[in-house]
Amino acid sequence: MPNDTRRGFLGLIAAGCAFVATPALALDEKQASALVQKSLDEVYAVINSGQPPAQMYKAFEAIFARYADVDIIARSALGPAARRVKPAEFAAYKHAFQGYIGRKYGKRFREFIGSKIEVTGARPVKSFIAVTSIAYLKGRSPMEMEWHVSDKSGQGRYFNIIIEGVNMLASERAEVSAMLAKRKGDIAALTADLQKAG
Repeated sequence: MPNDTRRGFLGLIAAGCAFVATPALALDEKQASALVQKSLDEVYAVINSGQPPAQMYKAFEAIFARYADVDIIARSALGPAARRVKPAEFAAYKHAFQGYIGRKYGKRFREFIGSKIEVTGARPVKSFIAVTSIAYLKGRSPMEMEWHVSDKSGQGRYFNIIIEGVNMLASERAEVSAMLAKRKGDIAALTADLQKAG
């Protein structure tokens, strides 16, 4: 599968495949699997809704903001700079980042109309649960996928996805890092770039 398509699929899941609130340390394999499937159903409802692109982007941004562990993902994408950023500056960056994710991957969502994902299992891995599945896309070979689910924040949410060896956190960290480098480490400038990117 081409890298752009794989990254697009990562974004599809990132935007919508996350997990509803659960008490801390309450998630088990069955619950995590059920929540993955429920979240996927919500994603596909938007994909197949026939909404104009701009509305779809907003819908996926809202799903991402509501269910994903945006704080962890945004901090990971920012890399070492996250340790020095001020709270207000980080809040603005995080808001821009979630909008960037919604637009960036929303533009590729139409590729996934008619596709499906089947959850195949789950297992505990250290401090999180890994939910495995297979994605069936039209005209492409099936893809193995794995979600990493944790409730460390007090809510069961996704914080990473691996598709055919491609790590979502690492991929976004590389892209945001390159954008930050172009702005010579200026977080405010990066935030402004993210507001227009995607």
